[in-house]
Formats: sequence, structure tokens, C-alpha cells
Amino acid sequence: MQASKTENTKKAEPFYWLSVAKQKTSSEIINEARNVLRTVGTRRPFTPTDGQRKLFGSGSLRGPQNRPPSVFSLHASSFDLTESRPVSGVRLSPLDHKPILITSAKDEDSSVFLPKPPAEAAEVRKVSTARACLWRTASLGSIFSAKVVLPNQNKEKLDSEEPAMMMNNPGRSNNNYLAEQRLYTPVNDKSRQLICNDRISVSESEDFMEGTSGKFSFQLRGESDQMKKPGTNSSWPRSSGWKRRVTGLEDETRINEWEEEEVFWRIKILPILHELKKIEDNIENLCLACTKLYQALNEGNMLGKQFKRRSELLKILYKLVDIDSDPLCLKLAKIILAMKVDGKNLLSVCKLAFKICRNEKNDYIVQNDRLLDCLLEVLRNEDLHKNDEALLYCVGAIKFMSGNAVLLNEMVNKGAVEMLLQLMKQINNVKENDTYFSNLGHLLVQLTATLRNLADLPPARCQLICSGAASELCVALEQRVNDQDVCTYIVRILSKLSSYNDFCAALADCSRCYTLFLALLNKHQKQQDLVIRIVFILGNLTAKNNQAREQFFKEKGSVNTLTSLFQTYYELDLNAQTWYHDREEKGKKHLKHPSEAEDVMIKLIRVLANLSIHPSVGATLAAAHRVVELLVTVLEYKSVDDCEELVINAATTINNLSYYQVENSVVQDKKLHIAEMLLKLLMSDNMDGVVEAVRVFGNLSQYHEVCDFIMQKKIYKFMIALLDSKNHDVCFSACGVLLNLTVDKNKGAFLMEEGGIGKLVDCLQDFGPADWQLSCLICKTLWNYSENFTSAVSCFGGDTDTLLVLLTSLLDEKLVLDCSLDREGRDSHKLHWEREFKPVAEKLLDRIQSHRSFLTAVPITPFYS
Repeated sequence: MQASKTENTKKAEPFYWLSVAKQKTSSEIINEARNVLRTVGTRRPFTPTDGQRKLFGSGSLRGPQNRPPSVFSLHASSFDLTESRPVSGVRLSPLDHKPILITSAKDEDSSVFLPKPPAEAAEVRKVSTARACLWRTASLGSIFSAKVVLPNQNKEKLDSEEPAMMMNNPGRSNNNYLAEQRLYTPVNDKSRQLICNDRISVSESEDFMEGTSGKFSFQLRGESDQMKKPGTNSSWPRSSGWKRRVTGLEDETRINEWEEEEVFWRIKILPILHELKKIEDNIENLCLACTKLYQALNEGNMLGKQFKRRSELLKILYKLVDIDSDPLCLKLAKIILAMKVDGKNLLSVCKLAFKICRNEKNDYIVQNDRLLDCLLEVLRNEDLHKNDEALLYCVGAIKFMSGNAVLLNEMVNKGAVEMLLQLMKQINNVKENDTYFSNLGHLLVQLTATLRNLADLPPARCQLICSGAASELCVALEQRVNDQDVCTYIVRILSKLSSYNDFCAALADCSRCYTLFLALLNKHQKQQDLVIRIVFILGNLTAKNNQAREQFFKEKGSVNTLTSLFQTYYELDLNAQTWYHDREEKGKKHLKHPSEAEDVMIKLIRVLANLSIHPSVGATLAAAHRVVELLVTVLEYKSVDDCEELVINAATTINNLSYYQVENSVVQDKKLHIAEMLLKLLMSDNMDGVVEAVRVFGNLSQYHEVCDFIMQKKIYKFMIALLDSKNHDVCFSACGVLLNLTVDKNKGAFLMEEGGIGKLVDCLQDFGPADWQLSCLICKTLWNYSENFTSAVSCFGGDTDTLLVLLTSLLDEKLVLDCSLDREGRDSHKLHWEREFKPVAEKLLDRIQSHRSFLTAVPITPFYS
């Protein structure tokens, strides 16, 4: 552009030139839609769904010998019957006084009856045997009797009989009294055996539910526990007053509860167990019976560990596991889990649930039977250190469920996200030197795989952000840097979540995340699935956060790591390209989508493009030989037809770096070579590629050597032709190149020769108030062009009158400012019109109307696209 007569000492500023010392205008701050420095978008790496449900996916690096099995057999023998014994529910308190010996008749008359030891042990056995016979008779009779006598029906009778018994039998043996008192007083099993001879086994006489050979069999000990537990036989005499003297009101209440439980067992539960015996060959009926059993247990408050018949019931359920039926095993697993088993039994039932959920065909019945609730209960309550293997299969089953959309939504609604994160925090608290550390890595794989599926749902993402998932995931990633399976699943989660601004901001606040990502990239350079996701995350972090750009750039070795990765995958792509050429010679077509190596390079270039937006970082990168050379290499060996996204991203990054006018700029040194490479892209049929090439020419055309190249190669004709595209961005970029060409007075004539003036006027008419920045650019180009003409008519030819009318209307504020916009939009619209378009358009209109012989040039101010 030539200087004006009044300002011939001032050099015009070229198109797209950023004057660093000059502050942005208000309009430039408000609208950054056309900022020459642009971030680059890309697709999130695709993760194919694993075809089979396994504990560890097909891509796992864990060898079969170093991981728990996904396939196993389960039988009744897999469960531990001894662990099923019920909890007494009674905790003994230490005595706070010393026993008082009875030394006088006065003491003997006191209300405290202290039994004396028997003369011989044989007497104890005799009493025990007699008592056992009594219990056996009562037990068998009450189990099979159609009539059940409730405890409260006998209460009044028993209360009146016992004093008489005591009076009528003053010589009652202290041994008998001792045994009776022990029945009503909480004691441990060992002391109970001193009273009740352990040789007596009531269950031996009650095998009324044994199966035949070859079928499952189970046994109900009808009343064997009644010898050991108070209040289980209504025919046994007792007195409420006496009970209060011995154990107090709490024990009386507890005994009444046991009596009610026993009655409920006989009325509600036993008939169902009989039904299970009768229909053992009918799976459908067995499932229905199990459903009724669960409902009855729930109704009688018998789920959990306090149920006195728990051991007998669990043994029956365990034996039913031998029937190989997923629907039945699902029913059994639900009941067993509800009984709060632990140890080996918890592990076995979690494996059972895992086995059921592994089959995708079972998703429907799993959903209907609400197995998820039982597994979440395990997740919520079980101890990590004691039950790490059980939790492994529990979370593995939940992972399988998360592959079903309905169950996935159900998980979110039931708080699975918070539970899984809480479990992750517990795992993160285990140090590397702990014996549990290695095994917990297997559990962490299942947990993170589940979170990855949950991350697809908006409510789950919100919960992950609110629960501080970003920091916990980074902690886990840092601790498990040597476990590639865990690292892969965690970066898959972060890859998904970092696509959203709110989580991306939370992740950026984790100061060590950049160091961690760089360490992982250096450690796993050739693990494409891991590398591509980490680079994608870095691209997300640097897309909109200037602080993140600076922070990552300042990390030691950050740019070297990126360029080293670029070189690695560039070489891999060259080798792959040779292979593809061989295929083409054999008549096989080249794949259109990016290869794995190309995809990594696409993501790497995106990070460089985003980093270059930061002023100091961009200036440094523009002077980095290795960075610019790699970008130019992409343009050299790749065509847009080979890999569109890779080539266009490389051009965009070069465009960003060409924005910085710095000493030792490698882009400036290589500007002609870059222009030659861009010519291929400009001549392609890919419109996105064409636009990107034109943008780079817009910056490079600041240099005379590039302008000469454009004229020699007749690229200006292509720019003029692009004005007919009716596309804002295309016209804007093309007009920018034309503006820089008109700076040289010897090159202005080309506009008239190629019909450029008419096309510029058409663009002004087409876009007008809809795009004040483009309208301003057109006026600047026409102003520069008109400098060497003696009259307006000779300058603009037949378009002069049209241009006069158009400028007059566009300068009428009432006509051009759209009142239909909201207040904010209207203010922005007016600001662009006043600050950018109006000053240049008024001068151009004045020049045309004045009919002066010499038209003066107006300085071009910096423009931000």
C-alpha cells in the first residue's frame, strides 16, 4: 500500500499484521470469530466395544497367569457351610462385682439362687439326655403339626405353673436348675456344651427333607437349635417374672422376638422349603418358589445376619446352586446376598452374580430382579482389605451391567458414581509397598471401566465433577503409571470428560496433571491407544484456556516430547504408506479414514496449534526449527486426498505461527517453500483445504517475495474467482490477499482486468450489514486500488454508480442497524459498524463524490479475524 500525500512518511500496515504494542479495539475484543489465531478441533478417539464380556478386555496386557479368571465353575462345594452360622446378637458385659459365697442360712434364704455343682458328671449327662429327648419330641411334633400354639396362648398358663412346680419339687436338682438357667442366660457355645451333651444330635432324627441320589439334598434341623436357644419351644415351661429376675426386661423382649421368629419360620418359610423339595426338577417353579421365599424372608425381617435359622436356610440355597440355571442362580444370588454372607461365601456369590451378568442375554432378568441393588449394597458396606477379591467380581458384574443402557441409567439414579469414587479413594490410600497394592490393580481396572461407561451420561458427568473425580483419577493414574490397563481406562474416562468445558476446567486445576501426562507419553510412546487419548486430552485443555497453554508449555520437555512423538509416528506412517502403495498396485483401495499413526499426528498438531494462540508461546514456537520443519514435512509428503484432517491442521498451525513477526522466525525463513506447498492445497477440490491455504497466503502476502510468487503463479486469479463463492469466510480470506496485493501500486491493475472490481461490489451488496468486517475489508481494498486513477469513473468503470448508491445506504444508520436483534447483539452490531466500516466507507464515498484528479490512500489498521 502506498502512503498518502498527507502522510507520505507513514508506512501502511499490511493485512493481518499484529502490532503487539497496540491494544485491541472494543470490537476486536467482542468478536473473535475471525481471529487469525484459531484453535483446531478434532474427533475424540474411537473406542470399539469389546465383543465379549470378560473380566479383562481383549486388549489387556495382563497375562492369564497374572490375573483372576473370567471363566470358572461354581457348585455347592464352592460355599463354606461353617461360615453360615448365625450371629448370636448378644454381647456379654464383664461383671462389675465379685461373686459372694453363701456361708449362712440367711444367705440361702436370699432371692439369689446359686446352684451347687453335681456330685457326679454322670448326673449331668443323665439330665441332658432326658432334656434332649423332651426337646426332640416337642420339636418333631410342632414341625409337622397342623396346629401351632402361639407363645402368648401359653404365657398365662406357664406363669401360674412355674411357682407351683418350684414349691412341689423342693428337692429339685441344682443341676437341672443350672441347665435351665443357662438356657435363658447368654453363654458361649463352649459353656453350653458343658450342659447339653454334644453327643446328642437332634438333626439326625430330623432328616425329613433328604434328596435322592444324583439330586441335590438338604436337611432341616427342625429344632436342634432349640436346645441352645431360649424361647424356641412353646411347650417348655418358663416364667416372665423369673426371666426378669435372671436377664431383665431386654432379654424378655429378645426372647419374645425369637418366639415370634420361630412361629413365622414354621408358618411362612417351611411350606416354601417343602415346595422347593417337591419341584426340584422344574426350573420355572423353583424360581417362583425362590421369589416367594425372598418375599417371606423380607416380610419376617429375616434378611441379614441376625436370623436364627440362617445357617439352615443358606445350606439349602447353596445346594440349589448345583442346578445349572442362570434364572434360578439369579434368584439364589439375590437371597444369599441379602443374608449378608461374608468371607468365602461372599466371594462365591459375587462370582455367581458375575457369571450371570457375563451373559448379555440375562440383562433383562437381571434388570427385573434388581440384582444391581444387592451388588451396590456390597459395594457400599464391605471392607476393601478383607474382601478385595469379592469386590473384584462384584464390580466386574456391575461393569457388565453398565453395558446395558437401562441398567446404566439405573446405576446413576442409585448413586453408583459416588460409591465407585469412594471405593477409588480407598484404593488410592493403599501405598505401593502394601501387600494389597497389586491385587487392587485388578479391581481398579473393573472400576475405571465402569466409570468410563457412566461418563457418557450427563447426570453422571455432573456427579463426577461435583465429587472431585478429576483429582482422584489423576492420583490413581500417578500411582498406577506402570499398569497400562489402568492407565488406558483412566485416560479413556478423561478423554470423554475433557470434551466438556466444566470438567476440563476442573482437570486444568490439577496442577500435576501436565507432568503426569508427559511422563506417561514418554513411558508409553508406542502404545497408540494410550498416546492418542493423552494428546487428545492435552488438546482439550489448551483449546480455551490460556493459562493451561502457558502452564503446559513451561513443563520441562513439553515441546520436545510432542516433537519426539511426532517424529515417531511420522516414521510409522511412512512405513505404512509404503505398504499401502503396494496394496494399490495390487488393485486394493487405500483406506479413506486416518490410520492410527495419522490420527496421533492429527492430535499432536492440534496441541501445537492451540499452544500457538498464547502470544509468548506462539512467538517461541514460530522460531522453533523442529516444530516448523515437521509441519512443512506434512505438507510435503501428504496430499489432502491422503488425509484431509492432517494436512488442513498442519496448514492451520502454520497460519497461526506466521502471525508472529519475530526475530529468527522459521516460518519467515521458509515462506517461499511454504507458499509452494500451499499451492497444491489451493488447487485441490477440497474447499476446506482451499480456504485454509488462502488464510495462510493472507499472512504470507505481507512479504514482497510472496506477493511476487502469487503474481507469477497467477494465484490472484484464483482469489478473484473465490469472491463468487457467496461464502463469508471464503470471500473474507480471498479479499485479504487482494488487499495486500494492492499495496504495491504496480499490481493494482489486475483487479480491473479480471473483473475484480465488479465482484468486490457484488460482495459488498450481498453481505453488507450482515458482515461489517468483510464490508470494511472490501472498502479498504477499493481505496488502495483507486490511488492511481485520475477519476472515479475511470477507476471503477460501470460499477461507479452502483458503488455510490450502496455506500450511501450502508452509511445510513437508521437503515442498516437491525432492530430485530436483542440488545447485546444490537450493541455489538453497531460497534462494528461505527469502529470498522463507517470510517473507511465515508472516506471512500467522499473520494468518489469529489471527482478529484488524484485519490489518496488511507492507512490500513491491524485486523483481527
